[in-house]
Amino acid sequence: MTERIPAPAQRPHRHHWRRDVVELAALFCAVAVADAIANLVVHGPRGPVLLVASAVALLVTAAFHTWWARRHSHAPPPADTAPTDPVTGTAAASATAGTDTALASALWRMRTTVRDEPGSLAALCTALARSGVDILTLQTHPLPEGGTVDEFLLRAPQQLPSADLTRAIAGAGGHSTWIERADAHDLVDTPTRVLGLATRTALDAAELPLALRQLLGRCTIHSIPATTLSGRPNAGADAPVEGVLEATVMRLRDPSGGAITIERPYLPFTPTEFARARALVELDARLGPRVPRSRDVLTLPEGNEITVRRADGSDLPAARAMHDRCSERTLGLRYHGPVADADRYLGHLLSPRFGRTLAATTASGKLVALGHLLWDGDETEVALLIEDDWQRRGIGSELLGRLIGMAVEAGCDSVYAVTQASNTGMVAAMRGLGLPLDYQIEEGTLVITARLDATPVSSRLPYELPHEVPYELPGEPRSLPRSQP
Repeated sequence: MTERIPAPAQRPHRHHWRRDVVELAALFCAVAVADAIANLVVHGPRGPVLLVASAVALLVTAAFHTWWARRHSHAPPPADTAPTDPVTGTAAASATAGTDTALASALWRMRTTVRDEPGSLAALCTALARSGVDILTLQTHPLPEGGTVDEFLLRAPQQLPSADLTRAIAGAGGHSTWIERADAHDLVDTPTRVLGLATRTALDAAELPLALRQLLGRCTIHSIPATTLSGRPNAGADAPVEGVLEATVMRLRDPSGGAITIERPYLPFTPTEFARARALVELDARLGPRVPRSRDVLTLPEGNEITVRRADGSDLPAARAMHDRCSERTLGLRYHGPVADADRYLGHLLSPRFGRTLAATTASGKLVALGHLLWDGDETEVALLIEDDWQRRGIGSELLGRLIGMAVEAGCDSVYAVTQASNTGMVAAMRGLGLPLDYQIEEGTLVITARLDATPVSSRLPYELPHEVPYELPGEPRSLPRSQP
């Protein structure tokens, strides 16, 4: 066993008399030297010359010391200058300075391709540091043909334009650079974000296309059903199990049938992104069909109770039975086309791949109303179908308010409804939202657009709806009316 010997305690410093003697002797020597120099200057033959030479020597020494101090200064930074981060080379702000920097900074998402060789990433980081840019997150995507795609989340000075960032990256060896503005949601690290998307997909089958959109960024997603509305095989719905990656296009097999096509023309997909997308699709396939089963029981003014819940493909027979009970006028106001074809749209409308559907049922379980929130590219459509005997009871306004709440949760800027001027019930329900409305007539059809960037309408559902991102509907014939799937 090793024995530890305690260190001796430090004794307090004591003032010694020898130090006073040394200081006094140094003072006497300095006085003697000063007296000798004074006698030499005053009584010597070249006293004035010696005095001037001494002054010049002192001035030269002072100038040299000033220059040397400025060039090799080791003084601490002034109070208003933050210390430098030894890793990134950027200034590390204090608490107050950090607040000011955050207010004067901008977030950017940037992706660039570099050679797969030592030092390439270091060159990019050095170029960004010289521009005063802070790297918040970094992902690397190896390419099969060589090279690496580096994806950054950057905090840059507000006054620094994106063109200067691109030029700095190009000077450091980056090419095929893409950059766009980011927001606070991008600050979540990639593993956390992927786990959150997987959780959403596990809870609701309708989340798969939306989770893919969140995972891959700004892109266009087409859910292509296996068959058309007429029952014929749909072109492009035969994706292989392992999927296909073709630069800016990704094709995956939809577990519910058909295929999911993802397009991002402005930025090619990487093998890493393709693998993540396939993992989400495989998770959806293993879990099978599922939809949140939460319900909300409401009491109408006359005392009847209705239940509002999410609808899916299992409600298809009940929806067809409701069609049979609806008048031709009611179906015509909803579908704007041949009434005989109304049943063919239900399979599409109730599929979780193309939007959200709310159903209103009576105490006996009879389906009396459907409300649809349909993704139409970058736009979002709302549509209602209320059985004749249950109209004018507030069911439409209740469903519409909930659909608007879902659109707000999805981050939609606006929603539109296609109807006719004679459909006073739909017009009144849209006006009852209390949102700014725009009216437009298109070939005798009234299109009402509600802007959601004003006061948001909160969802009154008893459960939190997941965050959704609109995606584009599958390629249906463009001759169909706008309100049809």
